[in-house]
Amino acid sequence: MSFFSHDKAIVESSKIGDGTRIWAFAHILSEAIIGMDCNICDNVFIENDVIIGNRVTIKCGVQLWDGIVVEDDVFIGPNATFTNDPFPRSKCYPEKYAKTVVRKGASIGANATILPGLMIGRDCMVGAGAVVTRDVPPNAIVVGNPARIVGYTNTNEIRSTEPVRAAEIPPEYPINIGGSKVFELPVYRDLRGSISVSEHPATLPFKPERCFFVFDVPGKDVRGEHAHRKLHEVLICIHGSVAVVLDDGNNRMEIILDTPCRSLYIPPMVWTIQYKYSPGAILAVLASDLYDSDDYIRNYDDFLSIVR
Repeated sequence: MSFFSHDKAIVESSKIGDGTRIWAFAHILSEAIIGMDCNICDNVFIENDVIIGNRVTIKCGVQLWDGIVVEDDVFIGPNATFTNDPFPRSKCYPEKYAKTVVRKGASIGANATILPGLMIGRDCMVGAGAVVTRDVPPNAIVVGNPARIVGYTNTNEIRSTEPVRAAEIPPEYPINIGGSKVFELPVYRDLRGSISVSEHPATLPFKPERCFFVFDVPGKDVRGEHAHRKLHEVLICIHGSVAVVLDDGNNRMEIILDTPCRSLYIPPMVWTIQYKYSPGAILAVLASDLYDSDDYIRNYDDFLSIVR
């Protein structure tokens, strides 16, 4: 194995990949596994039951304790803090430490704190100083204490997607996310109020077999996070506003639904997320078939393997 170790580093492990660089005052215990082309900066401590993938960057002052797995292409910022015991006591050791997994391509900002036993999702971004108390979904951007989702990364860069209001998208204009489209619904207004109409085949691309409503969602919570194998859906925000993230495995887009005059058509094999519910928001969903749990794809990596 050919790796660089600074003369002031303590490297007890022999399981270190080619091209990895380990800098001054880092200490790596004997059973740790580190992949190729990693950069382990000054004052990093890596315990025994730790697995680190390829091309990982670990900046100064980070400690990785037993039970932590870091996949390929992860960035861990200075002084990010990991934990592996939810109820630590001096001289009291758990039978098994909680396992924390940082998935491929994730970035963790400086001084962030990761509680034990969490999954930090693929390609997500944890903001500097965030305190992560729950699993972070793939591609999510989380900040604050406790960390909350404030956006999603786009496909090509680690930055927030730019939300687009459905009202600003031309009706039936292809969105380039798996065939998704925005449809304009006819509205009839008079002195007694307004009526918005959804009909098949005039304004709906399929005949609905099921309708359900999502409401009373706390603004900080996230819905969706799945794709369907065969089901078609139309989403209509009949009160308030909600953000919908569409992802076909190659492109990602965020659309704001904030009027009952526009509907969002989502075909099968498009990963969807709904979040940023305004107070009192009500989302109506028209579905092409009855509920079938086997039609759902709930793991993002499984979704990517299918669409690719």
